[in-house]
Amino acid sequence: MTSAWSRQRGVSPETSRLLIERAHEELVAGNRGDTRLADVRPLVRDSWERSLASLVGAEGLPPMALSREELEEYRRAHPLATVMDMIRGLLLPGETSESGVVVAVGDASGRLLWVEGDLDIRRRTGDMGFVEGANWAEDAVGTAAPGTALRLDRSVQIHGAEHYNRLVQPWSCTAAPLHDPETRRLLGVIDVTGGAEAVTPQAQLLVDAAARAIESELLVARLRRRAEAPKRRASRRAPVRATLRVLGRDRAVLETGGASDPTASVQLSARHAEILLMLATHRAGLSAERLGELVYGDGATESLRPEMVRLRRVVESVAPALVPASRPYRLIVDLDTDAQHVVSLLDRGAHRVALAAYAGAVLPDSVAPGVEQVRASVSAALREALIEDASVDVLLAYADTDEAADDAEVLRLCLELLPARSPKRAGVVARLDRLTS
Repeated sequence: MTSAWSRQRGVSPETSRLLIERAHEELVAGNRGDTRLADVRPLVRDSWERSLASLVGAEGLPPMALSREELEEYRRAHPLATVMDMIRGLLLPGETSESGVVVAVGDASGRLLWVEGDLDIRRRTGDMGFVEGANWAEDAVGTAAPGTALRLDRSVQIHGAEHYNRLVQPWSCTAAPLHDPETRRLLGVIDVTGGAEAVTPQAQLLVDAAARAIESELLVARLRRRAEAPKRRASRRAPVRATLRVLGRDRAVLETGGASDPTASVQLSARHAEILLMLATHRAGLSAERLGELVYGDGATESLRPEMVRLRRVVESVAPALVPASRPYRLIVDLDTDAQHVVSLLDRGAHRVALAAYAGAVLPDSVAPGVEQVRASVSAALREALIEDASVDVLLAYADTDEAADDAEVLRLCLELLPARSPKRAGVVARLDRLTS
């Protein structure tokens, strides 16, 4: 089947790309009186002003609002989960992996819940943080179709240079909000991202029609459920959310609640950090002997037991549900780590976001055998993912980290990917010469 996103001729942005780029530069620099701003579409100009007022960075990455575990749980309960097959059928017919566009579905807050479509485009847009779990609200990333459509509660098309964030300007997108068919409350947004074919008049008609069809399907399904079964109400206790932060620090921090608004936190001793990291990594549990080997290196269970008593007291003061159980030693509820979060971002193709989240090696001064294994695993996963699939800008940023400063293979790959006349080549060549001389 031919993709609905085949390129149409004769469609171009209302204002030239260079003029829009210059107007954007002047606005970001504080020159709001520049005459070129008058040539920018009012919808875009107003969104730029809101982005500026929200202190959105012109080259910032979107915040990751949901971890992999939070994302999976949230998606299962979200009303749009029931219409995902319909969305795929309407917007990604034929061979999805070669569709030429990426289709994203977000919630009413702008958090992307599903990102599917062309594999190559997903890989490249992943570098700018266009991945599941990222927050693409207008006040988080600036002018972009998903967030601006939610902000205005109407369908929106944003052509490349009209994006507020420079990292997003190579792409164009069309988005439309989705509403509850009865209350008209915002449920989320559907977005199509790609090249010029994603912002044709036909694209907007298709996305608008898809939104109306989705809302109709939600209503039909709701009426069917009411007819088939009595209304049930179930109450659930809110799950415990906890994160162990171990990257780039020797004194780990245990946080409960969301990353942006932790309800409580405590700094752990080096030994307690090692023990909790092992329990978070081995979720099925560990015998006293095995945990002793991973922490002390010699299965020193006599040293482990009193340390576990002290650890339980510390954890109980912050999150009683996280107090380790015995026989085997294990955590009853899941404990996320910032190290696992980086690996999850790499799995989603968000290389630039993963690198930004990588604050350094796992508990860098620890000599516990289990910690050394986790440290090496996370470091290797980051390096391999970036070498295999990251853009040259991300690779250059990685080469500037302490971890890759002396990595000749990374520097050689940067040289291969940099354009022949790039001014950055000289610095890379000089670094390679120092390493090989």
